[in-house]
Amino acid sequence: MRKHILLSLLTSFSMIIYAQVELSNPSFEGIQPQDATLPIGWLACKSGTTPDILPGPWGVIKEPSEGETYLGLITRADNSWESITQRLPSELKAGKCYYLKMDLAYSIRYPRHNLPVVLKMYGSNGKCADPELLFTSELIDNTDWKTFDFIFKPERGFRYIILEAYYPGDEKIGGNILIDNIQMIQECGRA
Repeated sequence: MRKHILLSLLTSFSMIIYAQVELSNPSFEGIQPQDATLPIGWLACKSGTTPDILPGPWGVIKEPSEGETYLGLITRADNSWESITQRLPSELKAGKCYYLKMDLAYSIRYPRHNLPVVLKMYGSNGKCADPELLFTSELIDNTDWKTFDFIFKPERGFRYIILEAYYPGDEKIGGNILIDNIQMIQECGRA
């Protein structure tokens, strides 16, 4: 009887672990705040990507929602924007429903980039190669941190995610998005 209970517990525990994908450095820690710096565990995904580790640079002084630092990505009026990527420790499976939570805000203090934008997340099987859009946020126009929930279902299996600041409409604007405290990606219904 004890062996049966232990086996059931181990099986349940392994299903929970299987259903979770933990990101490396989800709160963008490990580097002192500075501009034009990639956070540890993340890679640039687009030419001209120079993310900022905040608070401090550009006059952005908002306190982190978690930890000591957070990420700032911008869009520019010249039709360019920033994106970063990370290789996941396990694959996001095709056809599975996933969700994740993260804290988002924007800053009115980013010089020349002080308008709200949206966040897009893509899946990819190489560093930024052949991405599939997984979700687009609503316009992030809150200046205080707010936790957002996202649900997505990849059409293909993926080993990378890409986070991208993007324009909210057709007009090319100078905007920003602040990102902190990304929680584990989990299968729907397996909290």
